[in-house]
Amino acid sequence: MKNTVFIHTNEKQMVGAIVSEHSFKRNSKNPDAFDVKIIRREDFKFFDDYEGKKFLRAGTWRVWKNSDLQSFTPTRFMPPELMNYEGRAVVVDPDVFAVGDVNELFERDMKGYAVMAKPRPGHNGRADYVASSVMLLDCAKLKHWKVSKLFADMFAGKLDYEDLSTLNAEPKGTVGYLESYWNDFDRLEADTKLIHNTKRRTQPWKTGLPIDFQNRIKIPFVDKLLGTNGIQLPLKYKKHPDPRQEAFFFSLLKECLDQGKVSKAVVEEHMRKKHVRADALDVLARVPTVSQVLEQRKAA
Repeated sequence: MKNTVFIHTNEKQMVGAIVSEHSFKRNSKNPDAFDVKIIRREDFKFFDDYEGKKFLRAGTWRVWKNSDLQSFTPTRFMPPELMNYEGRAVVVDPDVFAVGDVNELFERDMKGYAVMAKPRPGHNGRADYVASSVMLLDCAKLKHWKVSKLFADMFAGKLDYEDLSTLNAEPKGTVGYLESYWNDFDRLEADTKLIHNTKRRTQPWKTGLPIDFQNRIKIPFVDKLLGTNGIQLPLKYKKHPDPRQEAFFFSLLKECLDQGKVSKAVVEEHMRKKHVRADALDVLARVPTVSQVLEQRKAA
């Protein structure tokens, strides 16, 4: 089976996913060597069965909401099923964009590991944290990844969402580590291979919009009693501190428009839905080319 990049998303991040898809093909020396597919949470109806129900996360019970910005996260474990447990897959969040050539990942020696991802020790207070937002998968070794069952197990209290998403539910010795530049968190430098605009509040295409993810003040005794995850704060997305990263995203989006991979009408629709910033068309009108942005990165 042909190597495949899977970009998992929901409707709120669909424009990001389209730009991500374009970036993988554009920045590969051999784009015909792999496929790129977008996975939408809305296409898997079992999610609807759990709307408003409680699931286990970090040892406490939370309420599942399909409207949350990150509701697509469990689908990152779906590629082995979609590949019939054959071949290799790379799965990424919709806010991950290729700067380098993903074929370097597909062709690397996985040294027998089933999964490779970036370690992030200390994040969320976990020394064993692994960032599953970018993964290289040997699908034949992941036959236990059946997402509808994994998802159901979270609601039955058999599986903690945090253990799933940090790969700590995986058998010991099956997870290897990727170099940081394959999942570069809000960093665009000469060695960056995949840039990840992981700080949601500064995602470049969201600037000025009301925050639509769970950005909350934690009140432990209230959370435990009500099964909540803190009090939602009425905040807005902020401008990204690195103008090169904003320019990189919008220069890629402009190429998508110029090449017919997305229409102006679709961008305007997502602007109306507040999935894309209100001044997106103005930014597109003045953005440099992708090549110019990447030259700035090398010169920095």
